[in-house]
Amino acid sequence: MTIQNPTRTEIGELLKKSKTIAVVGLSDNPQRTSYMVSKAMQDAGYDIIPVNPNAEYILGKKAVKSLKDIEGHVDIVNVFRRSEHLMDVAKEFVEIDADIYWAQLGLEDEETYAFLQEQGYTVIMNRCIKVEHALTR
Repeated sequence: MTIQNPTRTEIGELLKKSKTIAVVGLSDNPQRTSYMVSKAMQDAGYDIIPVNPNAEYILGKKAVKSLKDIEGHVDIVNVFRRSEHLMDVAKEFVEIDADIYWAQLGLEDEETYAFLQEQGYTVIMNRCIKVEHALTR
């Protein structure tokens, strides 16, 4: 199975209607890509939920240990974990019934993609949410 992302126009529409982004693997180090991308999305008006079991607060928000610790609905789960961890995150994603599973630039896994597609979820892989947001505004 080949990974087929939504079109750029569709991604733009998804970003316009989304408000909450849970970021799995969000680092508390301002030099890390996950921090810079999440800060940019926070500055653009999105509610960022840091998912990092080793941090207390990131970007001024209380971090949670896992997706299952989030209260309320999540629009996008943005994943900054190595490709071999994508399936584990996908299983938690399904448990919380978020809307969009988004694996950051450089991350993709066909098995995870197929698993989520079979259940009817929107899946985006190997794309940077910050870049897509900038291109679709």
